[in-house]
Amino acid sequence: MKILVTGSTGLVGRALVAALVKQRHSVCRLVRPGTNSNDDAGGFNVAWNPATGELGGAAVGPDAVVNLAGASIAGGRWTEKRKEELWTSRVDTTRALIEAIGRMSTKPSVFVSASGIGIYGIRGDVVLTEESAEGADFVAGLAKKWEGEAVKAEAWGTRVVSARFGLILARHGGALAKMLTPFRLGLGGRLGSGRQWMSWIALEDVVGILQMCLEQTPIQGAVEFAPISGPLNVVAPEPVTNAEFTKALARVLHRPAILPAPAFALRTALGREMAEALLLSSQRVVPKKLIESKYKFQCPTLNEGLRRVLA
Repeated sequence: MKILVTGSTGLVGRALVAALVKQRHSVCRLVRPGTNSNDDAGGFNVAWNPATGELGGAAVGPDAVVNLAGASIAGGRWTEKRKEELWTSRVDTTRALIEAIGRMSTKPSVFVSASGIGIYGIRGDVVLTEESAEGADFVAGLAKKWEGEAVKAEAWGTRVVSARFGLILARHGGALAKMLTPFRLGLGGRLGSGRQWMSWIALEDVVGILQMCLEQTPIQGAVEFAPISGPLNVVAPEPVTNAEFTKALARVLHRPAILPAPAFALRTALGREMAEALLLSSQRVVPKKLIESKYKFQCPTLNEGLRRVLA
């Protein structure tokens, strides 16, 4: 397949591009002006400017598109300027991409676009599936609008998947990488009460799930089935509380976890809105659609996920 990928320099993008190239797909990395390319992952660069809508001719005629563009939600304190950047890098970029592809004579059969479980808002102990209602805070509103732009590709007859990522476990990037140093120094601990739920997923499974979404066809063997479309919770089947996550990480690293971070300190350091949304919010999300599709998780439990990621 010919596959266009935005956000190819990010944590998920680099891993996905490498996996797709290994499978001998033709991967076009849509690269914005001033972005450092990642030639070591494979594929080739195609110029892409979301601000003007300009897209290099080599991108014409894709079989599939994976849209992973978006500034890191935890990359800086949520000032009004930072919120605008988060919005522009997700919503505006996706809109520009849809418009650019819409001008092509041949449309992709599948459009997979990133989203996040933050769309559900802060929900306590409620078990959340793809059918659950959306939240009303900043992150939920951002994700809802992001998905709203991606779903416009359905007008072409394209299958659209909104991949709602949970906390992605990876050794060399993402939230886990930032946790490793304090935990290795014995300075780790629960956040706030520790009772908030964390829905996580190993990077290895993220890549496998995205590949499955791209490669699904209406017929698998002799058995007809409906390919995944719409919202998709990209999380492992066993969410854990923050206290459980903390204990598991400390155990894998053979370190104590005895220094909790009080909620008030987190709110002071990051601002109440950001701390509540990213560190103190509770989202008990389960992958209902993935379970129904019989996807085989490489890391179904947290202990196994941490051990494989940190091996």
